[in-house]
Amino acid sequence: MTAGHDAVPTQERERLRSYLQAVVAARRAPVHTAVAFNAAYFGYDLGGEGYGASPLRPEDFPVITLGECAPVLPVGAMVCVTTGSDPLFAEIVYREGAHPEVSPHGDVPAWVSGAPAGAEGPGEPGEGAAPRRRELLVPDLDAFGPALRLSPTQLRRLRTRQRWINTDGHLVVDVCYPSRKAARRDELAAYADHLLSTARDRLLSPFVPVSLAELVSGTRDEDLRAGLAGLFDTIRGVLDSSELLRTWGQYAMTRTSLAECWRDTGPLGGNDLRSLAAAVEHAAVPVKRRYMHTSAHPAYTAVGPRLRAFPGAVDLLTGTGYATAVCRANTALADVVRRDSEQGLFASGFLVTLDDAFESGGVWRSHRPGAPEPSGDPLIPVGRGWASTLLPEAGHGAGADLEPVDLPLADDTSLGSGELLRSDGADVVWRAPLRLAHLIDGWFPLPSEAVRDLCRSRDRYPALRLELDHSGQTVDEKEAEQDVTVDLGQEMPRLTGILWPLDFFPGLMIEVHRRLGDPMIRVTTTLLRERVLIGDRETGHCYDPRVLTREDVPGSDRHGDSAAGLGPRQLVMRTVRRCGLLTLDGHALMDRAALPTAAYGHRPARAQAASLESAVMELFARRALEPALGSRDPLGHPHHPARDGQPVIELIGYRPLERRVIRPWGVTDEGGALPGIQFVPGHLRRLRPGCFPSEAQRVAFRDYCRRLGKADGWELPDGYTFVTEHTRGH
Repeated sequence: MTAGHDAVPTQERERLRSYLQAVVAARRAPVHTAVAFNAAYFGYDLGGEGYGASPLRPEDFPVITLGECAPVLPVGAMVCVTTGSDPLFAEIVYREGAHPEVSPHGDVPAWVSGAPAGAEGPGEPGEGAAPRRRELLVPDLDAFGPALRLSPTQLRRLRTRQRWINTDGHLVVDVCYPSRKAARRDELAAYADHLLSTARDRLLSPFVPVSLAELVSGTRDEDLRAGLAGLFDTIRGVLDSSELLRTWGQYAMTRTSLAECWRDTGPLGGNDLRSLAAAVEHAAVPVKRRYMHTSAHPAYTAVGPRLRAFPGAVDLLTGTGYATAVCRANTALADVVRRDSEQGLFASGFLVTLDDAFESGGVWRSHRPGAPEPSGDPLIPVGRGWASTLLPEAGHGAGADLEPVDLPLADDTSLGSGELLRSDGADVVWRAPLRLAHLIDGWFPLPSEAVRDLCRSRDRYPALRLELDHSGQTVDEKEAEQDVTVDLGQEMPRLTGILWPLDFFPGLMIEVHRRLGDPMIRVTTTLLRERVLIGDRETGHCYDPRVLTREDVPGSDRHGDSAAGLGPRQLVMRTVRRCGLLTLDGHALMDRAALPTAAYGHRPARAQAASLESAVMELFARRALEPALGSRDPLGHPHHPARDGQPVIELIGYRPLERRVIRPWGVTDEGGALPGIQFVPGHLRRLRPGCFPSEAQRVAFRDYCRRLGKADGWELPDGYTFVTEHTRGH
């Protein structure tokens, strides 16, 4: 499961799905992916004990207090809330922004929707390196069973006093982020950070069913983070694939509870949800102008505060009921948008989109556009409210729309330079990455060592016979052996007339071998140890990541290279990869403020700039791009990381993450069956009453603890034995 959802055998997926479905049905709040991970990893009891019988130690939980500054506490974090008497132990099951500018009726200033943490006003992102943001946390006070649960009277007294929790039983805190980059992390990445730092002892506890360190065979942060990412992917995939569950973002609910909500005629039932959808759709009030077409300003509605306006709803929005109501309302709005609109555009002329999924339960944007707006998935939040405050002044660059330009690569001459591997007087072997120009025009450069011999033998060999071997792949007969021409009249001597196989791509490493004086030349590729996925490109062969980033971009293929006709998202991706600062591993970073000019050659019209900014936010949401920080020197050149004494700027980053291509367990790349051998890591197992572990298993458990780096807790817990690592199957 640490390798991701697709790597898990079907039977194991079904077992996990059955358990998580029961967890979702048992919990009062929608179950976030992080909470589902906690349940499976630490052992959530479905009989009413919750985490009461788990290896968790509540006295180690971070302490928070209502109204004070708190560390980052993502969903899934387990906390201790200070009170005047008994502490409150809770699991954070829901989190949202609580910006003070949002009105009690749900009206949101445009700049708040999608604003970064620390923003101080329209177009003012703030200058602090460690931003703060006010957030509302919903704790589940029943998560640790009856032993740590306060009585209703005690809880009512705490809510009335509002000193440790507010009147709704929630926590409103000012969260201090260590950096702007940390503030932009998604919930699961933030929870991984929390587990690897604040909750590290819990994560590596030897008393959990199977420690993550055992699963990834080590305690290095990189290995643990990769293992967590795989487990999160497995859990998310299982929740999404369940026929009994619905998900809103990372939150899972039972379909039965949603159906009951729609049938309910009371507060926050079906009638109120229909009213909410109508109110959000028509929230933008047109402003009539004499002698002009009716226009409207976008309206932004926050779901959380808006729900409180319904009669009788206040009591239902206390405790975990608030998280349930917000997720149900957003799911209902999403269903209405999917069913009754065309990509968010309703028959009434109003365009409805989700603009901010985090602030105040979710901010929905309603607008009656006077002109076409950027298209895209209306349920992917892109923060147009905040983006609208960053656009150029009206009239600046307000001319006709520009066409995107095809800028030359600034590092074209140094990109993907070749390497001479051997030249001993008998053989010449060289290696170089395939470039886009090579694919388009069918040529490949020659090194000087080969050129000297070819100059001497050109009369004997006006053409060469090229033999192409694509390691591990079958190529067409016309490509396997072909006649090519030697062209020595170019500035760069080359072989021309080459038919490259269709699955060759920019960046693919090509090795060429020629025996001097021989009319045959051999071209080969080199296999990787396993297939990998880089962005949308899957390959099993060695490649140059810098060339792949620069040239394997939208608008570029073996038929040509042009930005003409690209949509906003494709244009943003192409521009960042073509024009950004390029690292050795293919990571491209671009000055965000320079994006419109780089894409169009000049500052584009306002609508085009808005379209690009919306596309950037959507690509951030899809994790195709990521935000970063850098600096700008006196000459205007960006740098990353930021340099001391230079103004900090926002960057757009493209990181070509190399992900292993997962094959189903027991199946080879060729589709044949492998022997059914499966590795089982060491783990605890409950004993039958009256049974005790052997001394050998006690010793094995102590060794296991030492491998995990535990300095205490050497003894097995009562009622358990230790199963050493082994293999099972045929």
